[in-house]
Amino acid sequence: MLTIFSTPKPFKGHIGIIQRNAITSWTLLHPRPEIILFGNDEGTAEAAKDIGVLHVSQIARNEFGTPLLNDFFQKAEQQASHQTLCYVNADIILLQDFKDAVERTRDWSRRFLMLGQCWDTDVVEPLRFERPDWQEHLRGIVSSTARQRAITGIDYFVFSAGLYSNIPPFGVGRPFWDNWFVWRACHSGVPVVDATAVTVVVHQNHPITWTWMGPEEKRNFELAGRWHTRYSIANAQYRLTPTGIIRDWTRPLRARWELQHWIWTSTLINWTRPARHALGFNQQRFDALKRALFRR
Repeated sequence: MLTIFSTPKPFKGHIGIIQRNAITSWTLLHPRPEIILFGNDEGTAEAAKDIGVLHVSQIARNEFGTPLLNDFFQKAEQQASHQTLCYVNADIILLQDFKDAVERTRDWSRRFLMLGQCWDTDVVEPLRFERPDWQEHLRGIVSSTARQRAITGIDYFVFSAGLYSNIPPFGVGRPFWDNWFVWRACHSGVPVVDATAVTVVVHQNHPITWTWMGPEEKRNFELAGRWHTRYSIANAQYRLTPTGIIRDWTRPLRARWELQHWIWTSTLINWTRPARHALGFNQQRFDALKRALFRR
């Protein structure tokens, strides 16, 4: 069995709609997982009651009011009824193939981390879950209009209980903590499995609410450790395929490319953004230069 947990944003406007879509989709997995929502942001208690999931209101926050990852991950393990846990962002829709992938990975190894790429999809209204074909309908939307997220974007982590301890006090919803999670598993000798090939995991598009390298982002960067922030899905040693879990021997090449990408985006693109914008250097010009430098 599986325990899914998350910490939603306030249930207001568009973000409220897509969070209800996401959480409802989790309840429709078979067999139904245990679901725990953490936090006391506006509408969380009401949504938990309406959808029929567990709710833990009290979690630690930093001085900016952002939930702290170490606190609610620890509480999730304490509250969970199962030995397989899944943290997932509250805007992510899960289909039955996700649950099947979890079960296959859990049967393969007692200790593991499973992750994968999602599909950026425009969703602007409540999904019609009463339709018996709602999953097939959503798959059709994804296949025709969605775009696969970059391999650096990680929206869910499925892991065996006890895998993570002494987690730094990362701010949730800010970058770099997800990279640290991949590094910790790799550093601990735990198999990391990429389930992208056998799952359609849907990220519902919405505006980004954080600023690159603001105070919280810098803190997460420092907590993660500079070189640990280069870890991503590319560092998964294994891939889940329709026929089984196989060793991914391309991982060193993929991880090397990701290091180049990380150096470029973190040290050149993002840190120089204000000056570049003032001088009129747009993203298209730098993308062309990046392709020339890295021969992509």
